[in-house]
Amino acid sequence: MTIDVAVIGGGISGLATAWELTRQGRRVVVLERQVRAGGNAVSERIGGFLMEHGPSTVTAAFPDAARLARSAGLDERRCDLGPEVRYRYLVGAGRLHRISTHPLGFLASGYLSPLARLRLMAEMLVPRGSGEAEETVAGFWSRRFGREFAERVIDPLVGGMFAAKAGELSMNAVFPALVEIERQHGSIIRGLAARRRAGGGRMPARQLYSWRDGIGSLPLALAEGLGPAVRTGVAVRRIGRAPGGFRIDVGAAGAIAARAVVVATQPHVAAGLLEVADPAAAEAAASIGAPPLAVVFLGYRRRCVAHPLDGLGYLSPSSEGRDLTGVLFCSTMFPGRAPDGQVALSAYVGGARSPDLARLSPADLIGLARREFGD
Repeated sequence: MTIDVAVIGGGISGLATAWELTRQGRRVVVLERQVRAGGNAVSERIGGFLMEHGPSTVTAAFPDAARLARSAGLDERRCDLGPEVRYRYLVGAGRLHRISTHPLGFLASGYLSPLARLRLMAEMLVPRGSGEAEETVAGFWSRRFGREFAERVIDPLVGGMFAAKAGELSMNAVFPALVEIERQHGSIIRGLAARRRAGGGRMPARQLYSWRDGIGSLPLALAEGLGPAVRTGVAVRRIGRAPGGFRIDVGAAGAIAARAVVVATQPHVAAGLLEVADPAAAEAAASIGAPPLAVVFLGYRRRCVAHPLDGLGYLSPSSEGRDLTGVLFCSTMFPGRAPDGQVALSAYVGGARSPDLARLSPADLIGLARREFGD
């Protein structure tokens, strides 16, 4: 039998794709080489703590994610940020700077220089971009809010969200809503103010949410809903063309005929799979960088941590030369992340900024995180 679509890769992207196709009446199979679906979106209970192996939050700025979770029956398990999240922290000159999540937080804080704060207020006078050329995230924010804001705020933000460099990401791809706001209003500040007046939402830091049992709840719910369409422990060797579609070689399990194929794997895996069916696509996939990122999850007795932990966590600009890209105060963000009287912290190491650090041994990674926490 020839199925309509074979989805290779059972991470959140592959599962979400399969879910939508199934709801459209397509016959779909998901092929995942690991023994469980979910990819990096894994939530693990460890002695009363909840560790996120990959992403820790979903943002309400992307309504499709909320719609997907609702269709998977997760609304009753959703949890929003805790009331103790009142500040954002950024590293500057070797220390943590506390900045209110209020829209005027950066103006009231001493984190940015007086000149940079004046430049922030002048954003409404900056002309609208031409929109003709592709603009990087760093280029967009430098143009609209000044170089210091881009380097000391947006650089660590992009490092924390995407483990990437702001000068290497497309603004249209990463923050399309802000590009559209500039197009419509000519100013980010004017556009966001208009949205707030119209009841259009909270500050971005308040739009984050998860579920009671963590981010892994979403892929688990999707996999359960897809049932036998999800096949785990199946390693795809190659994709070949065949009359009316494709032939997928799954080794000892034989072959699968599909009219269409969705490849939802890491780029280097996609390159190997596509080598026979589409050499040009394989070459394009091979050129996509995917630097490794390590997560160090540590639990402490609350009395052993002097910091109030009254925010999401902290981020470090590249200019600070820190080994940790950022840290989340997990037990402050959502309930059930640590036992009573204890706190949980997640440190992120590697990414595009320092990929080699992510390859350190577990003991070295833990030591690295503990040294910076102590500092």
